[in-house]
Amino acid sequence: MSYSVGQVAGFAGVTVRTLHHYDDIGLLVPSERSHAGHRRYSDADLDRLQQILFYRELGFPLDEVAALLDDPDADPRAHLRRQHELLTARIEKLQKMAAAVEHAMEARTMGIDLTPEEKFEVFGDKDPEQYAEEAEQRWGGTEIYAESQRRAARYTKDDWKRITAAVNDWEERYKTLMAAGEPPTGERAMDLAEEHRRHISTWYFECPYEMHTCLAEMYVSDERFKAYYDSMHEGLAAHLKDAILANAARHTA
Repeated sequence: MSYSVGQVAGFAGVTVRTLHHYDDIGLLVPSERSHAGHRRYSDADLDRLQQILFYRELGFPLDEVAALLDDPDADPRAHLRRQHELLTARIEKLQKMAAAVEHAMEARTMGIDLTPEEKFEVFGDKDPEQYAEEAEQRWGGTEIYAESQRRAARYTKDDWKRITAAVNDWEERYKTLMAAGEPPTGERAMDLAEEHRRHISTWYFECPYEMHTCLAEMYVSDERFKAYYDSMHEGLAAHLKDAILANAARHTA
């Protein structure tokens, strides 16, 4: 049995563009071509793609992935053992990173130097310091926490108005996208996910793609974040998560 490039993209959660790129550089060349010249992937190709995605998830550059997979002396079982060890270490690291990011997101408005009247003007009935005390107790010593505090302490009322306006505009455009039935792997959804990442980097703390994918997982696993995004549009948290993952894949492939 063989599969089209679109089917494989769906199986693996990557874009068709990524698979084309892997073919172009010789990393994953499909075993067959249809009579019309279209790519067709075998089960063995899917096994190789799984190995590629393992190593990519672990941060290996594509040239190193190719060298690892094309080593004639490599034992497939040794590959799996090594990947298991590396993934276990990465999971521990990402769990710590996600905890730090969660703290920073909760505490991102600490240090706001606004009067109660100004806070209400900017944030309405939302309390920007709802989690501040808890966050400081749990994560006060982290670098991300310190960075978010440093930035927030510099912002004026007008800065916070700009931030709030940008968030509201993004929310409306994402709700419109979902109402139109656009998939999270579409260009518009991925562009909005990229805008989401840049907003965090611009206003709160540096958010590279790896960290953004950690946040994406938290948006569906943490009930507070899930409720926040789903209050905009039913299912938005999961949709945004998939858009963030797709966007990270297209920028890191």
